[in-house]
Amino acid sequence: MPTITPQPNIVIVGGGPGGLVVLLTLLTRGIRATLYEREESSNARAYLGGMLDLTWEEGQRALRENGLADAFKANSRIDAQEGRICGKDGIPVFRRTEEDVPDETKARPEIDRRVLREIMVAATPEGAIKWGHTLASVRPLEDGTGKHELTFTNGLVVVSDYLIGADGGNSRVRPLLSPAAPIYHDITGAEISVAPSVAALPENADILEAIGLGSCYCAQDGKMFICQRNGDGRIRVYAWHRGPLDWALPREPREVRHVLHEIYKDWVPWMHKMIEICDEDAIYHRPLFYLPLGHRWVHKSGVTLVADAAHQMSPFAGAGANIAMLDGLEVGLALAEAVRKGWGMEEREAAIAAVEEKVCERGEKYAKLSYNNANLSFGPKAPQALADEFVKLVT
Repeated sequence: MPTITPQPNIVIVGGGPGGLVVLLTLLTRGIRATLYEREESSNARAYLGGMLDLTWEEGQRALRENGLADAFKANSRIDAQEGRICGKDGIPVFRRTEEDVPDETKARPEIDRRVLREIMVAATPEGAIKWGHTLASVRPLEDGTGKHELTFTNGLVVVSDYLIGADGGNSRVRPLLSPAAPIYHDITGAEISVAPSVAALPENADILEAIGLGSCYCAQDGKMFICQRNGDGRIRVYAWHRGPLDWALPREPREVRHVLHEIYKDWVPWMHKMIEICDEDAIYHRPLFYLPLGHRWVHKSGVTLVADAAHQMSPFAGAGANIAMLDGLEVGLALAEAVRKGWGMEEREAAIAAVEEKVCERGEKYAKLSYNNANLSFGPKAPQALADEFVKLVT
């Protein structure tokens, strides 16, 4: 009788796009895996997160290779590729429309982060995601196999045969591989939004006209006012400025409005209108952090990192979700192949080490781009410098 190698216990910590792609990539290929997520359910924080523009060779590829191309096409918006870059007067110095990107492989259709998660969660069998599990600690077992013992705050203890840290910038898995910690970007501010029903009112048509169908980036005087039209009609705003880490957002919505009106006091009236009509139940403090540029680690058996756990960066390269999903796909494919070949330790670890090199290379590339774009966005030549850089990227 042939020897049947039992499937390893592959554990993923973190249910963002990167972690979910690892899970899907394994499950789709018949490999057992379990994802542990601290949020209580798939509906938790469903109102958070803006639009994600997924590229053909990165985010879309991760979905295609897991049978979700049609679901993405049905739920994404080509017209939301429309983009504008403005100053504080709201007058565009750059515009891009859907017609400017005729090639499907160059297009970056937008999808709400919430909807993307729903698509991927719906494609996983019941029980593959363990909601309400916050990782408390993790330690390597000293048996030379690369196994790790994970303890969760609810008391559960599991042992992984392979551990994937997809648990964000403040990853609890990362310290197994790297001492790196997030660095404050000297950029802070607030996320606000206008509820769909309010955005649709006739008296707010001027806001819709100013923003367009997709995103409007307003930058000047060391400040930004970034607006996105989500698929459900909500208009989401990231109001960022240069400031110290201890800058605090007031608790009371009335005080938040006062603070934002002061920060943007000489900006165009429709922006102040958005501040005034924003949803009082959806106001959040949003300081920005990044991992050291060029973050890398020495490979260790039985554990790896993807997404923000590997290369947290600011959103100014528009790349975070895309490279997170490509990370997840490549790690998942390497582990699936290792299982198919019998889970030999030497070959498996060599394959993951090779994937880690690619994860770190593209992380460094986009982290540098993000860092430079942040400096342009908040620099003295914004918005024109930002528009000039964007033209270079799209031509």
